[in-house]
Amino acid sequence: MQEWFDNIESHCLIIGEVAQAHDGSLGTAHAYIDAVAAAGVDVVKFQTHIAAAESTLSEPWRVKFSSQDATRYDYWKRMEFTEEQWHGLADHARERGLIFLSSPFSCEALELLERVGVPAWKVGAGEVSNLPLLERMALTGKPVILSSGMSDWPELDTAVNCVREHSNRVAVLQCTSTYPCPPEKLGLNVLSQLRERYKCRVGLSDHSGTIYAGLAAATLGAKIIEVHVSFSRKCFGPDVAASLTTSELKQLVEGVRFIERALDNPVDKGAMAESLSDMRSLFGKSIVAARDLNAGESLILNDIAYKKPGTGISAARFGEVINRRLKRAVAADTLLSEDDLE
Repeated sequence: MQEWFDNIESHCLIIGEVAQAHDGSLGTAHAYIDAVAAAGVDVVKFQTHIAAAESTLSEPWRVKFSSQDATRYDYWKRMEFTEEQWHGLADHARERGLIFLSSPFSCEALELLERVGVPAWKVGAGEVSNLPLLERMALTGKPVILSSGMSDWPELDTAVNCVREHSNRVAVLQCTSTYPCPPEKLGLNVLSQLRERYKCRVGLSDHSGTIYAGLAAATLGAKIIEVHVSFSRKCFGPDVAASLTTSELKQLVEGVRFIERALDNPVDKGAMAESLSDMRSLFGKSIVAARDLNAGESLILNDIAYKKPGTGISAARFGEVINRRLKRAVAADTLLSEDDLE
């Protein structure tokens, strides 16, 4: 387990967050596992809701999107899977080479996921102040990944300290709990603040519904990127507008891996230029005769032009040839050489 968490340092962990995109359908949940595996992510993540353990009948709707469910409690109830079904989802994810995670929203859900066998805990933004749950997570010895979407600094400090009382294996994600999140609220600047404040791995839990935020975060050194995923923008559910489609998810993965390779291979500008000497000769400009020139003429600016290839006297040296006399006649468009000049 320690090796898995340590590998985040050299490899940005990309999480495909299914959440409730399955809309309570076990078959759809399994289909999402196949889809995110095909996109190339590292982790598939769900949310484990046990309505009676996390909600009251009076819980208000965030967005009243479902006419099928009379209350928010009814919706959470419909999102529940049995323990056997969670085992099946986890086994399927592992068969596809994915890390299986699910965010618990109650201690009962945590205990269920312990039996299923998750390798880490992902804390939803609304649970950061749930210190009893955080303490239970930390006591398992597994890494804890905190989303900071609704937390101010004091609350986040308390959450990180709670985890660190029992384990130092914590990561913190910048997150803004707005669905979808506009660019001016992403808070990409907070990544460096989190890294400096907590001296831990940091990342972005993104609700922008685009690949751009994740790519920017990867460039800024994020070690974890989490995005919601949906089969299509036409799908049903509260998070569709804040999700990537499966094809966009694949683009994000490819882009992040591209950026990682670039950041992992810093370039020595001088050495790179030297390695491109053949290209410099091909695309560079040389000094050529602008017209037919006679032997003995002293060159003036209008006598010369600058054309490819760059195998002659470089255009950068034009000042060195002005006022020099020609030893011999030179036809128009001929590259000048030192042998042509006195």
